[in-house]
Amino acid sequence: MKPLIEVENVGKSYRIGDTSVPVLEHISFTVNAGESIAIVGPSGSGKSTLLAMMAGIDSVSNGVIRVGGHLITGLTESQLAAVRARLMGFVFQSYRLIPSLTALENVMLPLELLKTQNPEAQAIIALESIGLGNRLNHYPSQLSGGEQQRVAIARAIVHGPQVIFADEPTGNLDSTTGEKVRTLLFKKAKETQSALVLVTHDPAIAARSDRQIRIQDGRLADH
Repeated sequence: MKPLIEVENVGKSYRIGDTSVPVLEHISFTVNAGESIAIVGPSGSGKSTLLAMMAGIDSVSNGVIRVGGHLITGLTESQLAAVRARLMGFVFQSYRLIPSLTALENVMLPLELLKTQNPEAQAIIALESIGLGNRLNHYPSQLSGGEQQRVAIARAIVHGPQVIFADEPTGNLDSTTGEKVRTLLFKKAKETQSALVLVTHDPAIAARSDRQIRIQDGRLADH
């Protein structure tokens, strides 16, 4: 079976004046459908940059990335947006909920972008499945950090993505709430058979993943 994600000899560098500063070099690995991968390594090693490139949010300097058979390194921004809307879900450390929308409206967004029929009913089911059926009409400012992150998870899974990208999903949470969010994220990824690709400093998340990708000094360490 062909891997869901293929990262082939990927590199990223930035120009500072006349100097090219490498961030990542010669990164290659694959991710299979339904697999959970933790991208780990020291701060500043390029973990979040790698995740952003896999999601088509940031561009590569060299190499190629394929997601669900799409060569995302060769797509236009509008094509990338269409692929992200269909194939990907996102969970960020800072939640990134739209403050002027209720929990229900935030979760409906991916479905509305895909012009899905009856998005409200599907969004309600997703929120009820994570224990927030009584928070449908609450705005982000009326929710705790843990509740906001659970809304973000519902938003990430509601459209049945092939892959969920999560960047430090428990980084803003206390240990007890973080454990609840960890459990929920892995549970929902398994239920939806989505691949789960996380950037994390949390050893509990890394240990729970099927495999770890370690980045050291911008390169792939043994894993």
